[in-house]
Amino acid sequence: MNPKNYVLYSGGAQGSESEFGKLAEKFGVEEVNFTFDKHKIFRSRGVRVLTTDELLRGDVSLSYVSKLMNRKYSTGPMFKKVLQSIWHQINNSQEVFVVGTILADKTVKGGTGWGAEFSKICNKPLHVYDQDQQGWFKWTKQSWNQIKQPKIKHKNFAGTGTRFLNSKGKKAIKDLFEYSFKK
Repeated sequence: MNPKNYVLYSGGAQGSESEFGKLAEKFGVEEVNFTFDKHKIFRSRGVRVLTTDELLRGDVSLSYVSKLMNRKYSTGPMFKKVLQSIWHQINNSQEVFVVGTILADKTVKGGTGWGAEFSKICNKPLHVYDQDQQGWFKWTKQSWNQIKQPKIKHKNFAGTGTRFLNSKGKKAIKDLFEYSFKK
């Protein structure tokens, strides 16, 4: 696997996304970080500022997302743009890796959860490193199954997750890249 043939789609945000980007750069993986005007990100490599029209392509009803995720989300324009940019990350990828927390209702905590749910809707391979359970899980149509170490298998992959990345989550991202692109 030549990492130069792979593309990470992310958002460059603080925490998991920034860590995915750092590892992509270290391993020579191309990086695309979707963002929008006036959105603070922590990566400067591969920044792709989405236009208003592009953001609208990823538009989703906040009431739909709230119902799907069993929680109430902010109705502010900034949050809506974050969800729209996540749509671009998932839409451009062939598989998805998330660092966060799997909740009892089988969703992933926070705004990151929308990326995981959209991956499920699109039937894309979805892996979540649960920082609380300290392990990787794969979505298998109906449930989460704990797995050993996943491997990046598709050339276009998304890396997203919590802003509150801990040392175990950081190691999980590092191990993912090392296992996938070991020489």
